[in-house]
Amino acid sequence: MTKRQFGKFITVEGCEGVGKSTQTRLLKEYCQREGVDAYFTREPGGTPVAERIRGLILDGANTGMDAFCELLLYEAARRQHTRELILPLLKSGKTVFCDRYIDSTLAYQGYARGLSGAKIRTLNEWASDGAPIALTLFLDADPVAGFIRKGGADKTDRLEAEGAEFHKRVYEGFLRLAADNPRRVVKIDASGTKEETHGKIVAVLKQKGIF
Repeated sequence: MTKRQFGKFITVEGCEGVGKSTQTRLLKEYCQREGVDAYFTREPGGTPVAERIRGLILDGANTGMDAFCELLLYEAARRQHTRELILPLLKSGKTVFCDRYIDSTLAYQGYARGLSGAKIRTLNEWASDGAPIALTLFLDADPVAGFIRKGGADKTDRLEAEGAEFHKRVYEGFLRLAADNPRRVVKIDASGTKEETHGKIVAVLKQKGIF
């Protein structure tokens, strides 16, 4: 099967509290209403094995986790998720939306944790196994405002519970990734209401030929 026969793979990225989960839910409802044959998944997770790894990564009790151990767990979950679910769906011609993917690893473990970007890109390439991303929607909103909007960080979530400086570095990482990949990454102003953000996302997806 040639790459041209693949379905369309769209990733949704952004900081904590920006509304990714809400926007993916609204997109799923839109697809159901409009008869768009699309599958929605998330990272880390998406398959039974990857969801169990997600539990280890995000468990607030695992405060002693080494940064590189964290990275390897993310990549292990991605490998399982991609091989078991994403690639088969794409090969069947289906449109797949994923809440977080490779850019989150670069923003969180690279820019925020300070791990080598080159090593992360190598691991991302291995774990994603050639899954072709057609478009990345970066929901652009300051993480401080995001946490205020959601009523504060979830202290049981190990990543959310990191300090403000950590999340500021994550945001700066996403901004750099968007600037470095303008053909793939589209910035969506997510500072307005959820309905306004949803409308912007649908407009971009139509413009890019996804819908």
